[in-house]
Amino acid sequence: MGIVARDRYWLLESGSTAFALGLDDTGVLIQTWYGPRLPRFEDYPAALRGPIFAMEYTMQQTHQDLATGEAGASDERSIDAFSDSGLRGFVLRFEAAAVEGDTLRLTLRDDAHGATVTLTYRVLEAFGLISRSVSVRNAGSAALHLTRLFSGTFYLPQSYEFTLNHLDGRWGDEFRMQREPFIHGVIQRESRRMTTSHGGVPYFAVERSAPGLGAGEENGALWFGSLDWSGNWKLLAERTRDGRSIVHLGINDHDFVYDLKAGEEFAAPDLFFGYTEGGFGAMSRSWHDFVRERHAPRRNFVPPVVYNSWYATLFDVNVEGQSALADKAAAMGVEMFVIDDGWFKGRFHDRAGLGDWSPDPRKFPQGLEPLADMVHARGMKFGVWIEPEMVNPDSDLYRAHEDWIIHFPGRERTLGRNQSMLNIGRADVQDHLIDTFDRLLSGTAIDFIKWDMNRNISEPGWPSHDRDQREIWVRYVEGLYRIWGELRRRHPNVIWENCSGGGGRVDLGMMAITEQSWASDNTLPPARLDIQEGYTQLFPAATMAAWVTDEHKDAFPLDLRFHVSMAGALGVGGNLLEWTADELETARQHVAAYKDIRPLVVAGDLYRLVSPRSGAFSALMYVAKDKSEAVLFAYRLLPSRPLRNPLIRLAGLDENALYRIVDSARVLVGAQGSNPSGYPGTSTRSTGGSDGALSGKAWAQIGLRLDLGDLDSTIVRIKRV
Repeated sequence: MGIVARDRYWLLESGSTAFALGLDDTGVLIQTWYGPRLPRFEDYPAALRGPIFAMEYTMQQTHQDLATGEAGASDERSIDAFSDSGLRGFVLRFEAAAVEGDTLRLTLRDDAHGATVTLTYRVLEAFGLISRSVSVRNAGSAALHLTRLFSGTFYLPQSYEFTLNHLDGRWGDEFRMQREPFIHGVIQRESRRMTTSHGGVPYFAVERSAPGLGAGEENGALWFGSLDWSGNWKLLAERTRDGRSIVHLGINDHDFVYDLKAGEEFAAPDLFFGYTEGGFGAMSRSWHDFVRERHAPRRNFVPPVVYNSWYATLFDVNVEGQSALADKAAAMGVEMFVIDDGWFKGRFHDRAGLGDWSPDPRKFPQGLEPLADMVHARGMKFGVWIEPEMVNPDSDLYRAHEDWIIHFPGRERTLGRNQSMLNIGRADVQDHLIDTFDRLLSGTAIDFIKWDMNRNISEPGWPSHDRDQREIWVRYVEGLYRIWGELRRRHPNVIWENCSGGGGRVDLGMMAITEQSWASDNTLPPARLDIQEGYTQLFPAATMAAWVTDEHKDAFPLDLRFHVSMAGALGVGGNLLEWTADELETARQHVAAYKDIRPLVVAGDLYRLVSPRSGAFSALMYVAKDKSEAVLFAYRLLPSRPLRNPLIRLAGLDENALYRIVDSARVLVGAQGSNPSGYPGTSTRSTGGSDGALSGKAWAQIGLRLDLGDLDSTIVRIKRV
């Protein structure tokens, strides 16, 4: 376990993952292995240059850990730059190595540039993951201009063909799971929008393509990784002419230059990666544990039940209306009341007010304090919505600081949603926003902030910047991290929710500074089941804000809407003033039930049993870490043809322990004493064997069938006897 260093060779082992590097006799750093752990150190391949082939140089097939394009290698590069001296590209040779506990640092040098590159690897044994980061220091005299610096390049085992899994999407249709076979050439996935974007997540999971060798939910080999970054990113899945498969991931080099003057350094974001033979389920559980226990700002966070007033009031916000909603929410058992857009100065529509972050005196003549006090008096915490990165032209801030807007001089400033983007790459803009929201949080008892970001960049110019303006793509994101981090430091008890027009900026970078993320503005149950399945490929349910709203409420029963949202961080966003007494009572019961199962949802191991992509029926379950109990969620939408609910084989339970279904009202089970055939039929209700229990292995092999009709759903508790 950990790191073994021997004879200019380094082996990193973490869980089921092994990663090895070594030096050839000229000091070229070569990646020799990425995949399953092998029994002995001596089993790992030697660090050798690639073979020579006609019309190719030896570096063409050499697996440089930091691919430079040296000596005619024409595959994709990991790093590229030019200097004021006119020198282009890198030629890197080993300079030094150091192992400190779980960390390996390798330093390479380019003598001509006078530059050093440091690769830092960390073994995260508890999660079966390894992190990799890259930094470049200009130790020469001429300015160096980086044009590409990927955080990771991974060479997959040869003699196999592979399929790339990634997450795709658009607004209202985020986290769509996609599979694409590696082709000869390059598959490119990216964002050029200043954010992670609705169009995808900087993540890959690679499986073998041959029949019988692909990965399933609970079986099969996967090579996977994700970038700790919230801005532009690029993923390249490359299949070379000689049949090698390579994955590159890092900051997008589109329109990117970063200047390094003498003595300056640039660090690319961390990339976390791993390997499993337990399929997508094992991969997801590794990510979930890592985020909850190591990466998140608040370890093992338990999300409160939230009510958000946006869909009820839109911009028509005032003390009286919010108070009436708060009364209903408190009676329902809500723990956090959040007032959304419309509370601040001049905000009566989306054409004005952004940037002026003080309570509107016409709506809140005494400020937000009376409303916050009323919410707290009803036993709830209080939160507000903000959008710090944006500004309306009709605002005091815009009129005072037009130069703070991202723009190209001489060109029209394109508006998106009637708003412009502040250049938070600027230190003075960062300072202004930190001071503004520090005053807000210091002056009012605010427990929760929903931070939104509702447009993509246009005209990415920075006229006053004294370096290359294309640094904006990186400096903007670094500014975002600084603002958010400083506000967290000053107000450590505030809970932060990440939102970007839905799920437009969900990534490991945001997981490190926020407790939860809004997955999508689309709250329709069929869409949310797909979105939530994609979201949980990487991110745990505790971070997944999921609201019950009134969207198409006549088409989807309230029970179904709650059951979908209860599989994540439950929230409610309907207009409670229009809900009937029966609906409010149903909601109260669901909120109480959610609080009972919440420890399992937010801290348990997720097993996706039946995918919503497979048809009208889907199911998933969360299992306690000690396997003492579990909760099963099952949904039936509208089938396109006659459908008998499928058999559900439970997963994740202790094979030898006995488990009983706590509530059998919706469960049809075949077992001794209830169905002589032993086949799970549709006519006999039971909760298991003669004592009402079955072994974990029996539940996995025999399973159960649920009594669900169309647009029906249920939650089933399972407990160890």
